Amino acid sequence: MNALTAIRQTVNLSGIELIYWEWNRGQEPLLLLHGLADSGLVWTSLGDSLASDYHIIAPDLRGHGDSSKPQEGYQFNDFIGDLEALMQHLGWSSANVLAHSWSAKLLTIWATKHPECFRKLILVDPFFIDKMPSWFTITFPILYRVLPFLKTMRSFASYEEAEKLARQLKQYRGWTPLQQQVFQASIEEKPDGTWSSKFIVPARDRIFQEVLQVAGLTKPIDIPTLFIKPRQGLNRTPWQLKPYRTYLSNLQICEVPGNHWAFLVEPDAFNQTVAEFLNGKNII
Repeated sequence: MNALTAIRQTVNLSGIELIYWEWNRGQEPLLLLHGLADSGLVWTSLGDSLASDYHIIAPDLRGHGDSSKPQEGYQFNDFIGDLEALMQHLGWSSANVLAHSWSAKLLTIWATKHPECFRKLILVDPFFIDKMPSWFTITFPILYRVLPFLKTMRSFASYEEAEKLARQLKQYRGWTPLQQQVFQASIEEKPDGTWSSKFIVPARDRIFQEVLQVAGLTKPIDIPTLFIKPRQGLNRTPWQLKPYRTYLSNLQICEVPGNHWAFLVEPDAFNQTVAEFLNGKNII
């Protein structure tokens, strides 16, 4: 990796092996949670920029990256159990937590259940915070084909073929060294010689069911929270932001340049926004 300051760590949690990346120069705990089909390395730029002031942990969540990939165990409570065990392993009683897309919904569920675990929350362009109508399941096969973060789950004859597609995807717009590193860490050669994402189908299918069936915000939360709203992100209308304004009593909303993956396509502005919020600045 390009001058990466993080150290790759491994921990076994009740039969699940989690890989996580650790930036350990500071003391204030900061946990970074990636979105669907990504890995902890999407936070390379942010981790490097904040490492002097924070103890930063960015895990590959189960089913993702280089962590264990069981055939089942992909409900929100399974991920929460992993993360609470990880915090216990680290000796953290509470932490600042940042989460992107699907994991931002996971974070709101976790914070509702155990608010004492959190100092500050950062929600990066969350994905479907409310329950979805049951008929929405019929769209899943279409979503699996068109969503940019799932397109590399198909089989490719070679790495070069996979990279050719990746260069066209929104999360890799510009194909910077950071984006190239993140993509290379997300894909692997399979036993039959083809190339595909490290993310697995059972995790994809169960997580989509959970997103459909479980609401992310159900009770008021007074933890200081930042909602990062990319200009070309998923949350662009007042009705999409309404649940956050309703349930998060200590909420700031900040618009940043870039798309759903602002931390990959516009990392400098994104990193500055996160740093200012964590430092206690009002950035509305």
